[in-house]
Amino acid sequence: MTTAAHEIVDFDDAINRYDPVLGLEVHVELNTASKMFCGCSTEFGAEPNTQTCPVCLGLPGSMPVANAKAIESAVRIGLALNCDIAEWCRFSRKNYFYPDMPKNYQISQYDEPIAFDGWIDVDVDGETFRVEIERAHMEEDTGKSTHVGGSTGRIHGADYSLLDYNRCGVPLIEIVTRPIEGAGAKAPEVAKAYVGAIRDLMKALDVSDARMERGNVRCDANVSLRPDPAAEFGTRTETKNVNSLRSVEGAVRHEIMRQAAVLDAGGTVTQETRHWHEDTQSTTAGRPKETAEDYRYFPEPDLVPVAPSRAWVEELRANLPEPPAQRLQRLAGEWGFSDREFGDVVAADAVDLVDETVRAGCAPQAARKWWLSELARRANEAGVAPEDLGVTPAQVAEVQALVDEGLINDKLARQVFDGVLAGEGTPREVVEQRGLVVVSDDGALSAAVDAAIAANPDVAERIRGGRVQAAGALIGAVMKEMKGQADAARVRELILEKLT
Repeated sequence: MTTAAHEIVDFDDAINRYDPVLGLEVHVELNTASKMFCGCSTEFGAEPNTQTCPVCLGLPGSMPVANAKAIESAVRIGLALNCDIAEWCRFSRKNYFYPDMPKNYQISQYDEPIAFDGWIDVDVDGETFRVEIERAHMEEDTGKSTHVGGSTGRIHGADYSLLDYNRCGVPLIEIVTRPIEGAGAKAPEVAKAYVGAIRDLMKALDVSDARMERGNVRCDANVSLRPDPAAEFGTRTETKNVNSLRSVEGAVRHEIMRQAAVLDAGGTVTQETRHWHEDTQSTTAGRPKETAEDYRYFPEPDLVPVAPSRAWVEELRANLPEPPAQRLQRLAGEWGFSDREFGDVVAADAVDLVDETVRAGCAPQAARKWWLSELARRANEAGVAPEDLGVTPAQVAEVQALVDEGLINDKLARQVFDGVLAGEGTPREVVEQRGLVVVSDDGALSAAVDAAIAANPDVAERIRGGRVQAAGALIGAVMKEMKGQADAARVRELILEKLT
């Protein structure tokens, strides 16, 4: 017995009657220059089917060779997740058919992963949850199918499908948790926080671009319900390839509500994969979920085992970067932001951008201001992430330096960003070429102030009568007349000198 997508129960009601158990599988695409078992490029955005060879296409007679950099990244990930690193492990063949996997098997790791028995702590509303890591293993990615026609973007109802094999063989690390119990009503937030922590850790390690919107980090979210914490685990579903933190939280929340409706109606949850729909904030059934036996694993005969030396592992451990959570605490203290201000930076995913801008010489508050207001607005209008806007942290710091020098003001700075985005050169070159320097010459400013007073006699009278706050109207008139290039502070001084 199943339910329609709309047949769900209230989340609080579901939590009152059932105990959710989670299992999260996060796939991380590594940022190596070449693929896992061949020399093909992994560059993102290339023309379809231009980054392939006999090895990643699985042609007869081709022989894979493991990517040493990918193995190093796998070890570093395992160490950062507090895992044990295997002294000896090997690859296996995972047999199943997908049109975008031309070999009809995936080279992965089965019973002998390179990293195992780890953990990571995540914080949700001041409460710390320790998520235990069962394993982190190496494998290769599949290609990409694009289903054209139909309304869902899926194969059902499509007119035809296009296959791009560029992604075939891109190195992946799959990080698998042990069952996450005891989260209760916070289960969706714990899932979101965990995937966010993994993403941030990958960025800190510099082993992945960690761009979820590009599929560099994606999550398979397993959810099951049981009547109480002492009962056996319920039947789980696996929502596949969720690629945003918001969607991870939404998928877990919806599955809890949907499964509760099934159980309330006396039905049985089907063990299956499911698809997340961002537009409806719901999941729909995919295919029955296979078990390990269905994949007919066996050792990969064309690859030698991997045996990381203990000395090398300890060398990698000694050079791990600062943990992301520790880094956030340090930056919060160094920047002097309020909790709300720092929280806004974190929520906007702008910590790295602000940090790089500060390290380029910009004051923290100014860096925060530009990235969370003007540049965030422009990125949103362009439909890109702020880091893809075309303005670098160093350029933002240079713009602020020009403001600090008094050469431009904030209004002119926006025109400087226009020039930088138009490819007119560095911020300083844009200022020179566009003639954007602030006018601070008293002669020119005094004439403009006199004209503004003459044109606004009622405002002038209010200022003469002691209402100095009315000076803002005259300042605005002067700034408009001088196209934003007047020194606003000096204009105010001249207005008050003339009228008080």
